Amino acid sequence: MGEQPIFTTRAHVFQIDPSTKKNWVPASKQAVTVSYFYDVTRNSYRIISVDGAKVIINSTITPNMTFTKTSQKFGQWADSRANTVFGLGFSSEQQLTKFAEKFQEVKEAARLARDKSQEKTETSSNHSQASSVNGTDDEKASHVGPADTHLKSENDKLKIALTQSAANVKKWEVELQTLRESNARLTAALQESAASVEQWKRQFSLCREENDRLRNKIDELEEQCSEINREKERNTQLKQRIEELESEVREKETELNDLRKQSEIIPQLMSECEYVSEKLEAAERDNQNLEGKVRSLKTDIEESKYRQRHLKVELKSFLEVLDAKIDGLHDFRRGLSKLGADS
Repeated sequence: MGEQPIFTTRAHVFQIDPSTKKNWVPASKQAVTVSYFYDVTRNSYRIISVDGAKVIINSTITPNMTFTKTSQKFGQWADSRANTVFGLGFSSEQQLTKFAEKFQEVKEAARLARDKSQEKTETSSNHSQASSVNGTDDEKASHVGPADTHLKSENDKLKIALTQSAANVKKWEVELQTLRESNARLTAALQESAASVEQWKRQFSLCREENDRLRNKIDELEEQCSEINREKERNTQLKQRIEELESEVREKETELNDLRKQSEIIPQLMSECEYVSEKLEAAERDNQNLEGKVRSLKTDIEESKYRQRHLKVELKSFLEVLDAKIDGLHDFRRGLSKLGADS
């Protein structure tokens, strides 16, 4: 009843996996309320979060704790008493910043409260020592007399302080019993949390198996998509081949049309060919006649050459005879010249 909320926000709560100390395990299915509480009686601060009837965070803040921002929307702190690490995921960076600033503020207040508690503990210890000393002083005072009245009054004050200290001890015992009951409740909540964690583990295992099946299905679909793509490529190649064949067919049809047009002029060409053949035959006959004439001319030429050679031989013998006669005339002339000279 002495605890009062001093700051409240909403966040997704996580705890570190106790087996691996690495992975985060969700402690809430959705964003829940996370509050700072101040206990006036104990002068202490706690972070508490409840999901339905289940306590998921019950962390007493000590001066040794540190809140660390690990990303723009996520922070964490370690609780050695709970032997775990809590993590909070916020919807915005501003909420994370406000929570971190409040953590630092509460941490400083917890440090001051610890220092005051240590001072009180030291004072109580001094009072206890003083009460034991005063007991001895009372014995002495019975022997000394009324001269030590001042010390007796101080002793009475210390007894009153001791009585108050005993009352505080009873109060602390009540608080200790309350803490034990709270710890028992927290232990039960922790057991429920452990059972919930086991359930989450089973669900996670089922999800992992489902994920593996979906991945296998995706691989099969990707393989089918690859086969479809290959089939599309083959279809594209077949279409290109069909277009090429159609182009060749069109070219062949064009050639066929040209041949048909040419076949229409074949009779005319055949008649012309017959006419040319007749002319060729006539030319061959003329050629044969000409060849006969050429052969007769060659024979005449051979005969003419033979007669020419014969005439050349005769002409040569005639020239030799003529030369002999000319030489005889020259001799005869020289003889006549000699005779004329002699007479």
